[in-house]
Amino acid sequence: MGREIELKLVLPQTAFAALRRHPVVAGSARLASATLDNVYYDTKDLALKKRSIGLRTRRHGKKWVQTVKCAAPSAGGLSQRPEWEQPYTGAFDFSAIDDPRTHKHLLRHHADLAPVFSTCFKRETRRYAPDGQVSILLMLDRGEIICGEQREPLCELELELERGAPLDLLKLALQLAAGLPLLPSNVSKAERGYRLHEGYVPATSPPRSALLSRHDAPTEAFKVLALDCVALWQSCVEAAAFGCPPGIIHQLRVSHRRLRALLKVFGPVLPAGFAQTWSGQLGRNADQFGPARDLDVLCDDILARVIGSSADEIAALARLQAVASEAREAARHAARQALDPIAQGRLILAFMVALHSLPAQAPDQPENLRAVARQRVAGLRKSALRHLGRARDLAPQHLHALRIAIKKLRYSLEFFNPLQRKRATRDATNSLEELQCLLGYVCDVDAARRELNALAGDDMELRAAAAYACGWHARQYRRACRKALRCADALLRNDSRPM
Repeated sequence: MGREIELKLVLPQTAFAALRRHPVVAGSARLASATLDNVYYDTKDLALKKRSIGLRTRRHGKKWVQTVKCAAPSAGGLSQRPEWEQPYTGAFDFSAIDDPRTHKHLLRHHADLAPVFSTCFKRETRRYAPDGQVSILLMLDRGEIICGEQREPLCELELELERGAPLDLLKLALQLAAGLPLLPSNVSKAERGYRLHEGYVPATSPPRSALLSRHDAPTEAFKVLALDCVALWQSCVEAAAFGCPPGIIHQLRVSHRRLRALLKVFGPVLPAGFAQTWSGQLGRNADQFGPARDLDVLCDDILARVIGSSADEIAALARLQAVASEAREAARHAARQALDPIAQGRLILAFMVALHSLPAQAPDQPENLRAVARQRVAGLRKSALRHLGRARDLAPQHLHALRIAIKKLRYSLEFFNPLQRKRATRDATNSLEELQCLLGYVCDVDAARRELNALAGDDMELRAAAAYACGWHARQYRRACRKALRCADALLRNDSRPM
């Protein structure tokens, strides 16, 4: 079994010539150029795909090769996956597959395998070897994915590590992306083919539950958790290429909030300035999408629920909703402009380089990850209690600060979930999420007051409609405030919780 370490970058076909002219590419030793025809196989119900197994045959000149690959977690375009390659003589041979589960699954479905889709592309292979320590294959692929009558263009650069470390791949990718429209991609050619076969439009990937052990060094645990956040961020950027589907901006902001919370939690065990620098950069990136998200909430969760009691009120509310909708479209347009895949891709690569450049273990770091987890969670709990005390005056800024503190505490419990008592942690996380939703509604109404006044301006009819809308939510707002404070008090002062 081989294990390839590669980094995939996609680019527009119009930029392919510029890629070939780039000094790094043009100056790398040219090894081969060939047209590759590939056929991917599966059963009718896609039994291999369900187990994340890829099976293909490839014609290279007059020779055919059979390849089996298994998917592995990927972030920032960087992936490590097992593969088995051997000559193909017209019939599948799985005897060389030394992973028992993969071997058994392939044998079980051997008789039902049939072609599902194919790819045909020209590959130019070069070797980048700046010194004796690093050697990277550059594979420039351009062609198409074919599934029945459907076709999709394919234009990629794959960097495969021959000698060196994954960090060397990332540094090279960042160097190339500085002057080229390259986007790191976690989506393999096989996955793109399956999407074409199933008519699937990509969506964001939910945050994964990282596999942590109490024996992990704190810095290594941070890397694992950060990669999960990057995977969500990158799935948002890739999905945005399909027209910025609903919810994409919210999910991107969630990925940044989680990553910034992670930086806060692990800041004391990271190199000086790392957490502060990246928290600032991620905050500025997320701020570009704040107005669009706020206006989505205003239109869909605040105004849409308000019911007028007279014809005049209904007409005024309709005018106010129209003004808010117009503002939302303008904010969405600005967000789509900010959600430039190339700019986001460069930032993802820069963070990945910084992440992989972290030292493995500083001498003064605590050895016990569980102790670090307990210390950080206890600190966040105390912070939430302080904010709870201030929020009793029901001032909007204090309620907002409490909501942020609750969110950070919830994220920290989710991060360290594998190290805690699972049932108790799950119950606490669920309670924190319910509390976060209550406070979220409260903060949304507070934000709506400011936004509606700004939208209404000096228009008396709109100002009256804005006041009516805020008044309509007043009773539920007060009830949510009281309930949130009770729940926060019970939750944060309960010492039996894993906090």
